[in-house]
Amino acid sequence: MEKISFYIKKAMPEILYPLYIEYKYKQVFGVRCNLKNPVKYTEKMQWAKLYRRNELLTTLTDKVAVREWVANRIGKEYLIPTIGDVFTNADDIRFDSLPQRYVIKTNNGSGFNIIVNDNETVNIRKVKKKLNGWLSCNYAYTLFELQYKDIKPKIYIEENLLSDEMIDMPDYKFFCFGGKVFCSYTRTEYTNHSDGKLGFFDRDYKLMPYHRSDYAPLTKQLEKPKNYELMVELAEKLSFGFSHVRVDLYNIGGKVYFGEMTFTNAGGLCQFEPDEFDRILGDQWNLNSGI
Repeated sequence: MEKISFYIKKAMPEILYPLYIEYKYKQVFGVRCNLKNPVKYTEKMQWAKLYRRNELLTTLTDKVAVREWVANRIGKEYLIPTIGDVFTNADDIRFDSLPQRYVIKTNNGSGFNIIVNDNETVNIRKVKKKLNGWLSCNYAYTLFELQYKDIKPKIYIEENLLSDEMIDMPDYKFFCFGGKVFCSYTRTEYTNHSDGKLGFFDRDYKLMPYHRSDYAPLTKQLEKPKNYELMVELAEKLSFGFSHVRVDLYNIGGKVYFGEMTFTNAGGLCQFEPDEFDRILGDQWNLNSGI
């Protein structure tokens, strides 16, 4: 089962999804996933991947469609401005009409984005090839995150808000349960996983003694971001009505922007250190408290 390809998983009948999910869980964690009575956060995430079905989850996972919903709930001033049209084929993009700096993304997956700091030197052929590859991918069948299944793939372009000295957008990922922020995590020095650091912070932005195993731990309290209370307020407004969602927000010099709504954090295969945090997060999640 280790070598099951993306295409075989796509053709797999739904009755076999639990078997694959249980197999993948045991491969990562070394223990059986309790789908009948999930307790840990990661177990509940596997249950949610199988049984948490709602058309709204697809709308809010679609990075183009979610913009209208967010604008109606918290205001369009929190949306990163877009540039030009939405495309269904990269060959339709007129790169000579784009500004010097921008970020080009697709709406149908995770990490499908290209940061451009100099349009004059961009390799258009490679960018188009990558974008069209992303458009052809149904991300639902990577780890059976089925809210991606019915997204119609599109390309959109955002303004590049990075300054010259910034490596990446400073973002804050809020874990919301029943419409309330329980904690968040912040990454630093993260040009890639191997040299990045990550720490979890409670609702008051106090460092917690937990981190993810794929990052080195943050060991020092960070300064509370400007307008932190506003971010908490916005995260709770956006998460209202959902049993659990991770709300990602950017904060650039105190100006807050919406990032995304994440319903299956890391595919439910994120390892926490120490492991007790998996159960602590699971205790927060009432699977019957909303969508």
